[in-house]
Amino acid sequence: MSNVHKDDRKMLGQQGEEWAASYLLKQDYLIVERNWRCRSGEIDIIAEKENKLIFVEVRTRRPSSRFGTAKESVDYRKQLKVRETAQYYLHRFHKYEQSIQFDVITVEITDMQPEPKLVHIQGAF
Repeated sequence: MSNVHKDDRKMLGQQGEEWAASYLLKQDYLIVERNWRCRSGEIDIIAEKENKLIFVEVRTRRPSSRFGTAKESVDYRKQLKVRETAQYYLHRFHKYEQSIQFDVITVEITDMQPEPKLVHIQGAF
């Protein structure tokens, strides 16, 4: 894969995360962290709502994507990675009694529509 395609995918992903964060804020979520990293991985968005800490994986795709749909891309391996990273986060910040949830937000972008199609899957895994 050339660097141009890799850069395009990265920009697309960042744009999708912006839309997802904006959506969550409008739904009265408090954004705690964005792109939180540790040795085991990265969590796109960590949010809080109703005393629950929510780890959000954001997947952005164009309909013609060779990589399948945004939802399909959050496979079992990715779920394990997110869970492991969340576990590290909870330990790091001593949130042992914290109620948590794993959500997925899919963002589908088409040239035909000015706004992306966002789907928020609560308790996705």
